[in-house]
Amino acid sequence: MPLLMAATGLLNAHSAEAAVACRVDYTVASQWGGGFGANVVVNNLGDAVNGWQLSWTFGAGQQITQIWNATHTQSGSSVTATNVSYNATIPSGGSVTFGFNGSWNGSNPVPTSFSLNGVPCTGTPSSPSPSPTSSPSPSPSASPTGGGGTLPSSFRWSSSGALIAPKPDSSHNIAGIKDPTVVYYNGKYHVFASTAQASGYNLVYLSFSDWSQAGSATHYYLDRTPIGSGYRAAPEVFYFAPQKLWYLVYQTGNASYSTNPDIGNPNGWSAPKNFYSGMPDIIRQNIGNGYWVDMWVICDDANCYLFSSDDNGHLYRSQTTLANFPNGFGNTVIALQDAIRNNVFEASNVYKVQGDNRYLLIVEAIGSSGRRYFRSWTSNSIAGSWTPLAASESSPFAGSSNVTFPGGAWTNDISHGEMVRTQVDQTLTISPCKMQYLYQGRDPNSGGDYNSLPWRLGLLTQTNSTC
Repeated sequence: MPLLMAATGLLNAHSAEAAVACRVDYTVASQWGGGFGANVVVNNLGDAVNGWQLSWTFGAGQQITQIWNATHTQSGSSVTATNVSYNATIPSGGSVTFGFNGSWNGSNPVPTSFSLNGVPCTGTPSSPSPSPTSSPSPSPSASPTGGGGTLPSSFRWSSSGALIAPKPDSSHNIAGIKDPTVVYYNGKYHVFASTAQASGYNLVYLSFSDWSQAGSATHYYLDRTPIGSGYRAAPEVFYFAPQKLWYLVYQTGNASYSTNPDIGNPNGWSAPKNFYSGMPDIIRQNIGNGYWVDMWVICDDANCYLFSSDDNGHLYRSQTTLANFPNGFGNTVIALQDAIRNNVFEASNVYKVQGDNRYLLIVEAIGSSGRRYFRSWTSNSIAGSWTPLAASESSPFAGSSNVTFPGGAWTNDISHGEMVRTQVDQTLTISPCKMQYLYQGRDPNSGGDYNSLPWRLGLLTQTNSTC
């Protein structure tokens, strides 16, 4: 899979009668020696657009090396980004977001002017010259969306049915599929998850273009790759742009990782390596009869942070520099804690919120009835203090009290999962607009040994978006 992707087709944007007006918000989300990540929000201030191209010129010869939610062509410093099938339409007053990683040398100035379908983005409507229209192909049912909006103070969600179930074979007698991580990249959703059975855990990978295809996607068992057999669970996947490598983080009794230049090649993952030489002392001193689980990595412009849980009321955070990653994690502290262990239990996610100077933390809790649900907090920095957002059982981030099931309730638990992000890189950026969360649930009538529970994966879609 090449890092530089060329446009596969051009969709003209409008009829002769359409008035085009736009504003572009271009943000450098992260930057490192010789590389950077950027978010681009195209705000449509004119008539609805059906198919779009955004053009600009870099001021210092920057080059795009990887792009998502768009395709692109580049000639010298001149760039044209083109919609993909699922985001070709921008309604009047709406917006669309895409992102990319790039290289720079000497300086990295922000572009000063943009054109949408040949019309400068000045905020003033103008009539474009005639051009034929083209209808976009059908869109995936749940692709990343973005643009504008803020995090609400409370959340409401609608759940799909169970989309992904185990696919046992002669050597994998799997009872449950759980702990998913997901990115949308190169036209596909890439999902990694834990496989659970009475004898223990390992990992599985599948990919598909649309959520309607998730149930029929081929399962690739990663114990057949260099990741190997034995205890591997609770994965997290992201693209570490400074090294141009995909990282798969998971638990093995330690915090471990594998790397791969091609996320679509299951056999390309390296053998496991550990982030730590052993359990940090502060975790050993506080874990009690809990378990060290659910490792999670996120980076800002200077540092990378590794979060983990202990099933005993503590969330831990270690850090290293961006330049030293994946080595050097230390300075482990308690980032969040609760005297009631079930209130800060496990399965934490931390995300950068697009268009907002905040980070979102969600942590799985166990409610009074034994049901799993998520609490949430925000902070101005990854290493900062966390302020409750939707953090109670009665008003959770996501739980049985604020999730509806149009197709019929198939689970009482809203448990370990992952947000569908707007960026695939180490910043873990999400849009606050129409959020989607891939999670694990199970038949409410099931019980018995935890490793043998029939976990399945479903998708939450936010229904009270501010966008």
